Amino acid sequence: MLLAIDMGNTNIEVGVIDDEKIHFTERISTDIAKTELEYAVILKTVMEIHGIDPTLVDGSIISSVVPPLTHIMKQAVRKLVRNINPMVVGAGLKTGLNIKMDDPRTMGADLVVDSVAAMTEYGAPSIVVDMGTATTITVIDKNKSYIGGVIVPGVRTSLEALVSDTSQLPRVSLSAPKNYICTNTVDCMKSGIINGQASLVDGMIERFEEELGYKTTVVATGGLCKVIIPKCRHEIIIDNALMMKGLKVIYDKNRSRN
Repeated sequence: MLLAIDMGNTNIEVGVIDDEKIHFTERISTDIAKTELEYAVILKTVMEIHGIDPTLVDGSIISSVVPPLTHIMKQAVRKLVRNINPMVVGAGLKTGLNIKMDDPRTMGADLVVDSVAAMTEYGAPSIVVDMGTATTITVIDKNKSYIGGVIVPGVRTSLEALVSDTSQLPRVSLSAPKNYICTNTVDCMKSGIINGQASLVDGMIERFEEELGYKTTVVATGGLCKVIIPKCRHEIIIDNALMMKGLKVIYDKNRSRN
């Protein structure tokens, strides 16, 4: 069994995978103040909740965009599962992805993993929308090359900025109102955040495909995609297991070195 961990700025996604299926995925809060022991306890608890014996884990892979926590999480995995040296997604690992960026070293590990999963699961060309702390929209072209994309503030980031900088606007839940044109402050905020983000996604897909000169398969993942993507007008596949699938593909490509 493979223990797969994706460390984001807001949440850490944890999953256990084997060749047959993804046994579970869970999200825990990212906290740079936690020690390796605290994370080891959390990982053990999550696995036990899902009936997974940690001794059955024979491999681990970590994707991280939080450098201060990467080593701590590696040590946490080692405390939990003896004789395991977790892989960390980064330079030196085979991914099968041809990255055409100005400096590939600056590309976030999460973007690499999502792209590998999308290319493997859905083929190329494809556009990947990942809705986390930031919303990233990235492109794999028809030659199976990662050619770039855009990064914009995520849904919760935008909402937090709006509420923090305006004294009279309340905090609201992220549920879509019935209408686009709203008649009260709360629904106006909800429509602006949810329908605005959906319009942004639709608009970028149109512009990307116009620039590419051909249609693509569009895949969305991330904690809030189930709220936003149904409001989009393009056909978009929702796959919240995309990150776990990508981590498994990359681990398998590099299994022999571990």
